[in-house]
Amino acid sequence: MENQAKVDRRHFLCTSVLTLAATQFGLFRAANAQSEGVKPIGPKTNQQRSDAQFGPIRQINAGVLTIGYVEVGPATGPVVLLLHGWPYDIHSFADVAPLLVSKGYRVIMPYLRGFGTTRFLSPETFRNGQQSIFAVDMIALMDALRIEKTIVAGFDWGARTADIMAALWPERCKALVSVSGYLIVNRIMNQLPLPPKAEYGWWYQYYFTTERGKLGYSENRYEFNKLIWKNASPKWDFDEATFKRTATSFDNPDHVAIVIHNYRWRLSMAEGESNYDDLESRLSAGPVISVPTITIASDFDGAAADGASYKKKFTGKYSHRILKDIGHNVPQEAPKAFAKAIFDVDGY
Repeated sequence: MENQAKVDRRHFLCTSVLTLAATQFGLFRAANAQSEGVKPIGPKTNQQRSDAQFGPIRQINAGVLTIGYVEVGPATGPVVLLLHGWPYDIHSFADVAPLLVSKGYRVIMPYLRGFGTTRFLSPETFRNGQQSIFAVDMIALMDALRIEKTIVAGFDWGARTADIMAALWPERCKALVSVSGYLIVNRIMNQLPLPPKAEYGWWYQYYFTTERGKLGYSENRYEFNKLIWKNASPKWDFDEATFKRTATSFDNPDHVAIVIHNYRWRLSMAEGESNYDDLESRLSAGPVISVPTITIASDFDGAAADGASYKKKFTGKYSHRILKDIGHNVPQEAPKAFAKAIFDVDGY
């Protein structure tokens, strides 16, 4: 989960026509969903929880991983890559995906390293959680699937990964939707202290720097992650079934190692791999993002919700949206708003 304190810092005519159109749309969406392995979803509000179930998980070798992913929609449609964060998984997009499919998009939702069915090909590979490696994984996935260019959209770790892809590989990104804006990490700046109230929001990151924290997360990851869900989205009334559907992703044998290394690396308490030093050096310089972008903020972003602190980081066509009464898991809490951002940015 992206820490709020850190974000603070960096800152469808007549009634009959409408009814007919809505009915046709629902049937079209259901047909596409069934053909692509997604349970049809009835009308629902932005904040209503998802009951959608994905179809079979596909696997493909990409880079150092065999990546588990779900693909829905027409094979020839424009591609959208949806990236989840921690402690979440691809089910955050369960209600977003059918909306995209109904408009003809090919939607790909991969499990990040350390989640779901994504695995390392070799037991010898370092379980690396530094920021650049997730983007490297996604470029490798695009190569393996022979995707030249995609709209990339995400939240939390997924937003950071999407930001990095757009910054370092703009030729591979048609457009970007990023929850909480510009999340690329500068580790030197991360060493600067914050006011005590802001530091309090970092508690889990400090906990993870200790061996007690690593053991505690390993032994209590389900309770731990449910607590994070509640804290990050206090107005989201998710039920136990919704959480459990995602919690299976935390059974990945590398989950704890990746999570711990990710947060330790950010705080300079662990190092990454030297072959990614050049990428990290470029990221530390705070590169601008030139691809068309929509950033989304929510209640989670606090004082930084206006996006003013990072607006200048986006030099292409750009707009910023603020969602009220929505927490950190924007695509699952507000799927219509998230999908609309994708539709709109594609028009840019």
